[in-house]
Amino acid sequence: MEFSEYQRKSRETAIYPDLGKNFIYPALGLAGETGEVLEKIKKALRDERGMVSEERRAQIEKELGDVLWYMAQLCTELGLDLDRVARRNLEKLLDRKKRGKLHGEGDNR
Repeated sequence: MEFSEYQRKSRETAIYPDLGKNFIYPALGLAGETGEVLEKIKKALRDERGMVSEERRAQIEKELGDVLWYMAQLCTELGLDLDRVARRNLEKLLDRKKRGKLHGEGDNR
C-alpha cells in the first residue's frame, strides 16, 4: 500500500471536531500516540531488561499504527500528501548521508 492510498482510506475513519479545518486535533493525537509508543518501550526497559517480547512488539505495532493514522490526518488537514512527505524526507536524509552530514544539529545541514 502506498502512503497516499493509506491517507485517503484512513480519512474515511476520521471523526473529530471541525474535520477538514482542524489541524490541532490530529497534531495532539500524534503527540499522544507517540507517547504511548514510548511508554511501551519504557516498560520493555523496566520489565524485560530492554528485551522486547512478542507481546510487547505487537502492542508497539498497534501504537505505531495509531501514530501513522494521526500523521495521515495531520497531513490531510494541512493539504500535504503523505507520499510526498515520505519521499522528501528520504531525499533529505540521503543527501545528508552523501555529504557526510547525518550527524550534527540543525534542520539545514
